Order: sequence, then structure tokens, then C-alpha cells
Amino acid sequence: MAKIGVIGAGFAGLSAACYLSAAGHEVHVFEKNAEAGGRARQLLTSNGFAFDMGPSWYWMPDVLEKFFNDMGHQASDFFQLQLLNPSFEMVFDRQQTMVIPADCKDLADLFEYIESGSARSLEKFLHEAKQKYHFGMEQLVYKPALSVTEYLSAKLIWKSLQVDVFLPFSKHVRKFFTNPRLIALMEFPVLFLGAQPSQTPALYSLINYAGLMLGTWYPRGGFVKVISAMHHIAEKNGVVFHFNAGVEKIMTKAGLVTGLQHDQQTFYCNGLVAAADYNHVEKNLLQAGERNYNGKYWDNRVMAPSCLIFYLGVAKKIGRLNHHTLFFDECLNDHARQIYSEPQWPDRPLFYVCCPSKTDNSVAPPGHENLFLLMPIAAGLDDSEATRQKYFSIMISRLEAFAGESIQNHIVFSSSYCIKNFIQDYNSFKGNAYGLANTLSQTAILKPKIRNKQLRNLFYAGQLTVPGPGVPPAVISGKIAAGLLNKYLTNKSHEIFV
Repeated sequence: MAKIGVIGAGFAGLSAACYLSAAGHEVHVFEKNAEAGGRARQLLTSNGFAFDMGPSWYWMPDVLEKFFNDMGHQASDFFQLQLLNPSFEMVFDRQQTMVIPADCKDLADLFEYIESGSARSLEKFLHEAKQKYHFGMEQLVYKPALSVTEYLSAKLIWKSLQVDVFLPFSKHVRKFFTNPRLIALMEFPVLFLGAQPSQTPALYSLINYAGLMLGTWYPRGGFVKVISAMHHIAEKNGVVFHFNAGVEKIMTKAGLVTGLQHDQQTFYCNGLVAAADYNHVEKNLLQAGERNYNGKYWDNRVMAPSCLIFYLGVAKKIGRLNHHTLFFDECLNDHARQIYSEPQWPDRPLFYVCCPSKTDNSVAPPGHENLFLLMPIAAGLDDSEATRQKYFSIMISRLEAFAGESIQNHIVFSSSYCIKNFIQDYNSFKGNAYGLANTLSQTAILKPKIRNKQLRNLFYAGQLTVPGPGVPPAVISGKIAAGLLNKYLTNKSHEIFV
């Protein structure tokens, strides 16, 4: 049994801690904040609101179910999942909206109503997306991406040739659909979750399959229930958590991590998984000669968006809102351009509203609504209170116009979260919210490596390494890092360092 440190108690860190402790190691998790969860923490207010601070879309339920199965459990042992129907709504203007049903036949009927012949196109698109999903989940995402040789099997090459993998996502979508609303529906996940559609490989249509076919779910009580479940499993396995324990230095000797320094204390260990911000770990916790990448490398990365978030408690019920509502009443391409190619605060932003109190009466007092407003923005922008309030006014005005009723005058709790907060709370590189963009040049072996090239017992996990941003990839990342470290500690072999 080895003594292992894990930095960070978000999804990736909790996943790594669970797998390493299940393998019989003594695991200690060091978290700079007061509780587990990272971006999935919960904000509780004195007047009875409970806000998910980060993730709110429970997609790819099979990935989390696999994690719980690996730990000898089922997700239902810890929380109740509810399938949302409708899955979400897209707003194009006050009169033109698109409500996305959970039922496959109803979805096909909706497509056919909007664009003649598109039901058949949807069937073809989703059939291919399903192939990519299973191809990706079974053959790609659990690979450590240390070498191109991992992807050179005849089966992988043949499968990749059967479906569009490298074609730009935007071109792929337009092979099937011409209606702007249907195109927006297919493109929104890659904009909100990681990249500009024109720069994203068509492989990521697997996300469309996950969202439209596997369903949009909600863990009753909020995402904190998932965090609590993983935290419980880790503690049951014997993992020791150190909260309010920001790591100040990684100690090394002869090409190995030997310990951590935090709060003028030293923790000695035989291995480490760094599930905190990758750039922060390298820049601030390691010496220059121990880093995988320099500052120029990071400055040249294409980042997924940051975001401006408002958590609002409203002392009334709002009739015309679903659990998830996407405001696409402005130009998608203009907003995407101002995130990626010309980073700046957007002129006419798209945004997203989550109202979990439509589904779950535990997250708001009776007769109240719990609202979460999120606007994607470029990472690294100047973040001032005046700018936050400017965009709050824009979003709340458009929300009120859509809802057809006053909301702002009934707000009894309001808190904002943006770039400065991501940096302060998570040491987030440029204040990013989602990690690296899923561009072709930042996919698989082209992502920051999951292992440290100089320190044989240091591995990374989280949204800045493989497989990428999002809750399911973060959980997978923790599993991959834990498996590599366990293999090294078990075999004391350098064979994985090719």
C-alpha cells in the first residue's frame, strides 16, 4: 500500500481518490476550499435557496453509472434521477421558440414540422452520432493519450473512416439540416461546452446523441448530491480529506514527487494526482525544470469559455419557464466569434437560464423560483462589477420580455460569479470555466499530457487534460490518472513512459 496525495476535490479529484483508495492505497485529498465539489459546489442562502454553482446539465448518465458500479454501487443508492420532459427550450424571439421533447418520436415530429424531410435527416444524423458515441466511449475516452500508438489499431482506424470524425462540426451539421433553428439546436452544446462549431471536429456529434437520445436528467436536490455521493464513497474507502488546505509547493527529489507543503505543514507521499488547475500546478507548485509546458504554450491554447453567472432567488413563480431555457434570440456566430477569434465582451449575447425549482421544490422556498443565469464569455477578459451589472440588465430584460411578467422587482437574493471568482476559488487559468476548447489541434494526444514527463509519479486530472471538459470527462480523467499511478506504484515500471 502506498501513500498518495490528490490535489483538488472536484469531480476529477474525487474520482481519482475513489479509484486509488479502492485499489488499497492510503489517499489524502487536499482542497483549498471549505468543502468538496469544486465548480459543482452548492450555494446555500439564509432565506432558503440552494443553488448549484456550476454544472446543471446531467448528460451521459451511463458514465456516472459506470463510476458507481465500479465502486460497488448504483447512482440510485445515493440520489434520484429524473428525466426532464421537455428536455429544454430554445428561444429565438418571443413568438418563436422550440421546445425539445424527451421522446424520440416527438422529436422527429418536431424536426419534420420545422423542416420538411428533416425527420429522416435526424434519423441518419443520430445513427451516425450513436456510432461515434459508442466508438468514443468504448475506444477513445478511457485512453491516456500518451502516444499515437494507442490509436493505431486496425479497428480504430477502420471505425474512424466509417463516420465523419475530422470534418468541422459546422459543416457536418449542414450536411443534414438547413433550417437555422435546427442548426442552432445541434451546435449549441459545442458553443456552451467547449468550442466554436467551425473549429470542432465532427466526432463531437456524440454530444448530440447523448443529449437528445440518452436524455437530459436532473439529480433531485441538485448536482451537490452527486458530489456528496462520491465524497461518501471516498470516505468509506478510508480517504482523508483536508479542507481549507491549499497546496503551496510540490516537493520532489530524483525525478519523483516526495510530498506536499500546505499551511506550513508537510505531507510525504509516494505519488500524486494533481486535479487542480493544470497551469496553476505547473506554474506555481513546480520548479521550471519539472514542468511539462511553459507560459508560451499555455498562452497559445484555445480556451473553452468562461462565463458570467447570476444566482437569483425570486419571490414569485414564473409561468413561462422550463427547467432549462436557452436564449438564442441573437446571432450565434457573432457571439462565438467574440468568445474565440476576437475575444471581447459580447455585443449581443446569447445566454442560458436554469430554473430547477420547476422540477425540485427543495431548492427554493414555497412560492419562489431558483434562477441561474449564465452567459458564455471569452476567458481572460477584464471583469468589473459595472460590466457584470450591464449584462445583468441585458439578460433580465430579455428574460422578462420572454416571460411576459416582472421578475427583477421580485428578486430577494442575488449573487454574481465571473472570471475573478474562478481565479480566486479555483486558480483557474485566465478565469476559464470549462477548460480547453475541443478543437482538432487540442484533441486526444494533442491535449496537455496526463502524466508529468519529469516526475514519474505525478499525474494530472481534470478539464485541462484528457479526455476534456465536462462532468463525465472529469470523472473519466480521474479514473485514467488513478490507473496510471496505480500501475506505476504496483510495478515500479517505466514502461508507460514512452
